[in-house]
Amino acid sequence: MTPATLLAAGLSTALAAEKKSAEVTDWAARAGWLVGLALFVALVYWLMREGWKWRGTLQGDVPELPTAPEEPGEVRLTMSGRYHGSTTVGQWLDRIVAHGLGTRSRVELTLTDTGLDVVRPGATDFFVPLAALREARLDKGIAGKVLTEGGLLVVTWAHGERLIDSGFRSDRAAEHTEWVDTINSMINKTETEGAR
Repeated sequence: MTPATLLAAGLSTALAAEKKSAEVTDWAARAGWLVGLALFVALVYWLMREGWKWRGTLQGDVPELPTAPEEPGEVRLTMSGRYHGSTTVGQWLDRIVAHGLGTRSRVELTLTDTGLDVVRPGATDFFVPLAALREARLDKGIAGKVLTEGGLLVVTWAHGERLIDSGFRSDRAAEHTEWVDTINSMINKTETEGAR
């Protein structure tokens, strides 16, 4: 064999060696990474859940939520929408989780002569007596939910020693202004009658 033939044979052998199959995937290492990632996600979820339960423990001074009276009185307004949560007044990130107030849900609101009835499928219903209502306003956010300006109906009410802001969003946002006007006029009328 001539040197050129030997060189060509060596090159073809080298090329054939390079054309071997790609390295086999190390499945044990991949499985280890996936298990580690799953454990990390589970740890983060568990820590969040424990934090939620701890917050509920810290808010143990929040009394039980009132329920609607047998005779609610004349219905002023009704609304279907979403309940986005409750916070301490003036601290829109301080979510109240005691007694299920931190649970987001669908909501059916009914404003009557006796107060605000909050019916939440899958969560705890509650009632805000007219005497406990302090204010209604349009806002853009409450703990964990930020919307456009005026996209949220926020009702301020007294419960025990706390003032609470509860955020609602109607399926028809145009209703919010009517709710604010009606609630505030009912509060003003009650205060005027109480001052006499």
